[in-house]
Amino acid sequence: MIGEVANVEVGQAYSTRRQAHEAGVHRPLQAGICGTKKAGAESIVVSGGYKDDEDYGGVIVYTGHGGQDGANNQVSNQTLEDPGNAALVTSYLEGLPVRVIRGSQSGSPYAPSEGYRYDGLYRITGYGSKLGIDGFLIWQFRMEAYEDTPAPTARQQEELPEPAEPSTKGEGDRQPKGNEEPGRVTTTVQRIVRSSAVKRTVKAWHDNRCQVCGVRLEMPGGSYSEGAHIQGLGSPHNGPDTTGNVLCLCPNCHVMLDAGAIVLDEDLRVIRNGEDAGALRTHPKHSIDLECVKQHRERWRR
Repeated sequence: MIGEVANVEVGQAYSTRRQAHEAGVHRPLQAGICGTKKAGAESIVVSGGYKDDEDYGGVIVYTGHGGQDGANNQVSNQTLEDPGNAALVTSYLEGLPVRVIRGSQSGSPYAPSEGYRYDGLYRITGYGSKLGIDGFLIWQFRMEAYEDTPAPTARQQEELPEPAEPSTKGEGDRQPKGNEEPGRVTTTVQRIVRSSAVKRTVKAWHDNRCQVCGVRLEMPGGSYSEGAHIQGLGSPHNGPDTTGNVLCLCPNCHVMLDAGAIVLDEDLRVIRNGEDAGALRTHPKHSIDLECVKQHRERWRR
């Protein structure tokens, strides 16, 4: 149930949570997060249950689950052991889309005037902990709408603050002037549909440990790696989306593979910047497609 639901369009309204449940958009009748640590989060409901939530339309700062009393006051710390919070962490680590449903109770200008509304797919772009308004530790997840998800319309025409971004220094601390009235054009976006199941299988085989350098990046609530296609997908490479064409890599080695700074020879030895860097880490279940390796190597042959 990860991703879009058949025959449900963005903007679909539901009078009750049960209607959203029956449509398969958000299956729990009460919980705000649907999902598991193993599979990731299917969907969330933004409905005013947590006072630390922030809604900017295309960006949501969503507060995790747990630690509340019956009056929605935070009375204890949240943890990433909570199944809902663990599901959101998995969605971040695996790059999985999450369905967002807004409820009229949230108090957000982007919420519907009544009932609930499905507002499309969002990606989790970061998460962290802080002391919430009530003085207890909370976990928050920054969620951004996908480029092809229609932006919700604010019911109130007030100017809303933008979510804070890290400050940057340089060039005498000058700030770019920007454009107060940017023009708009209509575009058509064509995306390659990648099988997340393929990448997740390869990463699970290697326990998120890079096959090139052996690094396993530890994150709060889990570990992180990237599934990297050896022979690129789409034109002009047209590589297959199969486990034999995917490596489990750290971000650094992924970039180097894509740029040709890392290639594999016919014996699956790693050639980094033209020098032998040792054998590729392997797994008994992971059979590497040597034709894909050859295509990648010949593409970057110098």
